[in-house]
Formats: sequence, structure tokens, C-alpha cells
Amino acid sequence: MSAKIKLCGMFRECDIDYINEAMPDYVGFIVMFPKSHRNIDLDAALRLKSRLSPEIKSVAVSVNAPVEQFAEFAKSGAAELLQCHGSEDADYIARLRGLTGVPIIKAIKVTCAEDIERAQELGADFLLLDGGTGNGRAFDHSLIDAAKIRVPFFLAGGLTPENIRQTVRDFLPYGVDLSSGIETDKLKDRNKILTAVREVRNAF
Repeated sequence: MSAKIKLCGMFRECDIDYINEAMPDYVGFIVMFPKSHRNIDLDAALRLKSRLSPEIKSVAVSVNAPVEQFAEFAKSGAAELLQCHGSEDADYIARLRGLTGVPIIKAIKVTCAEDIERAQELGADFLLLDGGTGNGRAFDHSLIDAAKIRVPFFLAGGLTPENIRQTVRDFLPYGVDLSSGIETDKLKDRNKILTAVREVRNAF
């Protein structure tokens, strides 16, 4: 079975048009994180979600956001999953789940196998293994085998349409996540989006 594909950081209406054409499994919106040029507010997230194919699940992604405010993205219907991309702990994840009832993804900056081991105790539904906080850098993927991962995981960091197929074959993740790898000059690139999805779907 092919890996799921999540494409993250959509902030323009044309981005959603590209997504609807490519049909990945998940689309991510960066919220409550003004440091990112991809950051959007709740109204924009709702507007983009209304444009999104109902077959594609929306994910709100934030970094150490106030839990009650972050929960609003799920309560409003803007997001069907929530992704925590900071130092959120097990208590934060439990509170967020209690407020929303939606699946939660916990992103982890992987520097050693112990990072992955510890993350599995946080109670998230999925892990997202990354080289940093959305910096487009890969981590040492050999750490995946060393950690014996029990929680379904997405791979992120340094993935591009050119390397995504082999990555899926080598590590058999639940899913893969791309953002900067499907951009040209910090804007989503239709051709890269279409190619990335096609490469994942044809990995096996």
C-alpha cells in the first residue's frame, strides 16, 4: 500500500486549486505562527478549506500555540487534524484532544534515536519526523530503524519530487510531508505538486 502524502503550507487560493488537481491525502495550513510567510488566520483557513476537495483532509499546523486558540481551528471545521510542531508535551496533547477530539500529529526534530523513542510516549496519534522546524533539512534516516517506531509516522525534511519515491521505498513510512520541496521562490509550484504526488502513488 502506498504511503499517504501530506503537502503543507498552503496560503493562496491557487494553492488549493493545485492541491485539488493533484489529490494528496492531507493538506496543511500554518496557523498562529507569524514567523512563517505561509502563516494564515482562522478566516483564511476556513476560506481555503471551503475550496478544498472533501476527499482531502485539512491539518492546522502550529508551534507552541495557546491550546484553547489552537483548538478553535478544529472546532470551526477549518482543520480535521492538528499538528504540534514545537515543544508541546503529553499534557498539552491530552488537553488539545480533550477540547477537539481530532487526531493529533506531533512533529519531532530528530537528532538521535532517543528523540523518536521519547516522542512515542507523548500520546499523539501520529509522529512527524523532521530535521528541524520546517527548515527543509533532512535528518539521518538510519535513526528510524534504530528507534523501532510503534506509532504511525510521517517523514519530512529535505524531501523533493526527485527523492520522494526512493524514500518511500526505503523507509515505508505511514506518510510523507513536503512543503519547501514543492515550492519555487517560496511559492507553491503546480508542477512540483503534481510530480510529488505522482511519485508517491507510483512508489511501488
